[in-house]
Amino acid sequence: MNPSQLLKTGLACALTLGVASFASTAMAQNMGHMQMTPAMMKMQKQKTMTMMKKKHYVACYGINAAYKNDCQSPGHSCAGQDSKARDTGAFVAMPTGLCQKIDGGSLTAA
Repeated sequence: MNPSQLLKTGLACALTLGVASFASTAMAQNMGHMQMTPAMMKMQKQKTMTMMKKKHYVACYGINAAYKNDCQSPGHSCAGQDSKARDTGAFVAMPTGLCQKIDGGSLTAA
């Protein structure tokens, strides 16, 4: 592969990744405003808790990015709906032992 072709391929990949990243962020923010029925919320919560138990994950509070929480917390009804980053009432599922190593991470909700 010649250098010009390699550069074009690299630029195309970078552009594709950028567009995909933007689209997934926009989709997550739009999903944050989606209304869920109580049955849908319950099913999502059960799915998250089952996954956490199976993979030996724990709920780590206070480290989420905006719209990147894993379950219901005060102020919203389901995963991906917390508009506040580093919310001490919202959690992210992560492997056991990592939460306490992250600044602001806690195994209990504040």
